[in-house]
Amino acid sequence: MSSHVRILGLAGSFRRGSYNQAALCAAKLLVPENSEIDLFPLDEIPMFNEDDEKRPPASVVELKKRIRSADAVLIVTPEYNYSIPGLLKNAIDWASRPHGDSAWSGKSAAIMGASLGAIGTARAQHHLRQIFVALNVFLLNKPEVVIADAAHRFNEDGNLIHDPTKQLIQELLQSLVDWTRRISSAREKAA
Repeated sequence: MSSHVRILGLAGSFRRGSYNQAALCAAKLLVPENSEIDLFPLDEIPMFNEDDEKRPPASVVELKKRIRSADAVLIVTPEYNYSIPGLLKNAIDWASRPHGDSAWSGKSAAIMGASLGAIGTARAQHHLRQIFVALNVFLLNKPEVVIADAAHRFNEDGNLIHDPTKQLIQELLQSLVDWTRRISSAREKAA
């Protein structure tokens, strides 16, 4: 891996005015030197159908290609009913199929999320961690970025205005870049 770290950014919401989309855009501006975040919208991914997994639609082929070409993945998720939204789970399922052709395996990743509620997206992030264990994703444990009370952390234009949250996102991104480099270095030594 080169010293430049490419991070693929995925948001689990495509709602207009989504705080999670806004948090992902904020992360793109807060990324450390020698790294970048490339955004991939999930709104064109059709519902997963096992009948089509060996002939996936073009949007799924592109998603898997982008995951594979990235050094790391940043997922920003809302919380729906104590879990991740169907949009995100659907994309995860598509990119893991067919069996033996998962784009996720061995990828380093980090999670964050924003919510109007007091506990942010803690339960959704916990659930996403469980899913990623099954997919052999090397998930960063700390720092946790759980943006609670999102309506007061972003302005009406969707810009992150809360400096402590900006700092926490910067710490998460720096940790993800460092984590990705360590994993890459270990793989190169083992090869």
